[in-house]
Amino acid sequence: MNPIIAPSVLSADLARLPEQVEAALAGGAEWMHVDVMDGHFVPNLTFGAPIIRAIRRITDCPIDVHLMVERPEQYIEDYAAAGANLFTFHPEATVHVQRHLATVRAQGMLAGLALNPSTPLALIEEVVADLDLVLVMSVNPGFGGQSYLPAATDKIRRVRALLDARRSGARLEVDGGITPETIVQAHAAGADTFVAGTAVFGASDIGAAVRELHRSCLARA
Repeated sequence: MNPIIAPSVLSADLARLPEQVEAALAGGAEWMHVDVMDGHFVPNLTFGAPIIRAIRRITDCPIDVHLMVERPEQYIEDYAAAGANLFTFHPEATVHVQRHLATVRAQGMLAGLALNPSTPLALIEEVVADLDLVLVMSVNPGFGGQSYLPAATDKIRRVRALLDARRSGARLEVDGGITPETIVQAHAAGADTFVAGTAVFGASDIGAAVRELHRSCLARA
């Protein structure tokens, strides 16, 4: 699969959101990533449906929503209505995971599950057929600006092997500490979709930062 860069608006300057989103897209970003945190599942509180609607007014590109919340199923309909295209949640944050994946798809979104650094692959093995995306967290979630955990590379490799063994077409996304250096490791291990916050929105030239991430992937493809 061609690599996808999904800049995380968690690191954007919200006072300049339209300008910064447009700069990232002009640089070649394919998706926009929205981190939703409830202050319970992770120790931080962030965005909800209003930010999704705000981004949708700026662009028609896919909006990739990652819910780090308890009972994520309660947000499925609202986020679909707000304009989200991909809805990813953590399997340990709810029960009846397969049912909720089916509901996400019924609402017209792609369905994903996220794996924290300590979450075993066993939590997704029984529902691989229901997944459009697997997100490997390469940091402990909750805050932007963290460094990539080296152990994530092996986990990406194992998820890639699982998806390939099941002949799954799901994308393999990685989030946390992605830079032009760490994206090389993650891509070589089998990831094809990359969330980058600080590396994009913390750069003086947002478009150039996105282009550099793409170059780092393609140069070693």
